[in-house]
Amino acid sequence: MATSVSTARHPVTARTGPAPPRRMPLPLLVPALLAATLVSLVCGAGLGASGLTWSEVLRYLWAGLSGGSISPDEVPAYTIVWELRFPRAVLAAVVGAGLSAIGIAVQAMVRNALADPFVLGISSGAAVGANAVLLFGALGALGVWALSTAAFVSALAAMALVYAVARTPRGLTPLRLVLTGTAMYYGFSAITTFMVFAAERGEAARSAMMWLLGSLGGASWGSVPIAAVAVCGGLAHLAWSARRLNALAMGDETAAALGVDAGRFRKELFVVCAAVTGAVVAVSGAIGFVGLMVPHAVRMLVGADHRRLLAVAPLLGALLLIWVDVLSRTVLAPVELPVGVLTAAVGVPCFVLLMRRNSYSFGGA
Repeated sequence: MATSVSTARHPVTARTGPAPPRRMPLPLLVPALLAATLVSLVCGAGLGASGLTWSEVLRYLWAGLSGGSISPDEVPAYTIVWELRFPRAVLAAVVGAGLSAIGIAVQAMVRNALADPFVLGISSGAAVGANAVLLFGALGALGVWALSTAAFVSALAAMALVYAVARTPRGLTPLRLVLTGTAMYYGFSAITTFMVFAAERGEAARSAMMWLLGSLGGASWGSVPIAAVAVCGGLAHLAWSARRLNALAMGDETAAALGVDAGRFRKELFVVCAAVTGAVVAVSGAIGFVGLMVPHAVRMLVGADHRRLLAVAPLLGALLLIWVDVLSRTVLAPVELPVGVLTAAVGVPCFVLLMRRNSYSFGGA
């Protein structure tokens, strides 16, 4: 006689894997990060070896923002706060925001969780032009704009070369972009290394190495608008394209089913990412790990939806780079460390911890 077992009172629940992590609500996270970034900008202007009080720092910042007056004996301290530290903190925020947002776009564009803004070879291409200025005095007629101009122009030239090599009759494929960008990266790096060895030893070679490892030491109010316009334009375009980024990250066939022309959109993203990366690298040098680490950290907080990612990643990237820059100029003061050294020192252990988390899927689940 067959015995039937009823499961009505004892239902069996199939478990297919770990429960998805809880996502932080954007209405709380975004204002908190924005407030932390504003406070960090003030801290970036106040922290240093000059021994200024916080009341003095706030007064000088208000004088600079409002056009107020200061006494003649306060000019040196005001110059330190308003002309040296504060534009440097603002530029750090702009660069961090730009690298983080472009990191998200590049990872979606090439569908590779290990991609970052420099995988396209743009940064190493910019380094060729920058080193030509630092080591050989190229474009000397442009004065203080020579370095930024040379870096940006060579970045655009590198972009054109990568595009020409990677393009096929079927468009830009993720694998060809990654392989071409990686090959060009090593090629341009070889050129910059040769330039350093061919130049005379001394301060020029040291400046070139500082730039190659990333530095915000040359920040000024003249350099902030260049990067800010490019980053704001790139962020606006990516935010407008967030739904298409979601589709592209799921694969070309899925994107086509959702009405997205993957090939055309990938070309569009390539131009935006290259332009923003070139503008950022032109004013800060090659700062690594920000565009690789921040996107993954943000995915752990808010999930893989690019609408949420692009609302949080720029703020977290800005916050990170402000404090990394503060550390770079205070840890071994008066000696300044390259910013890229500290981002790698912070990024490597954080990235290892990400890989060790069983609940996290690279690229988002």
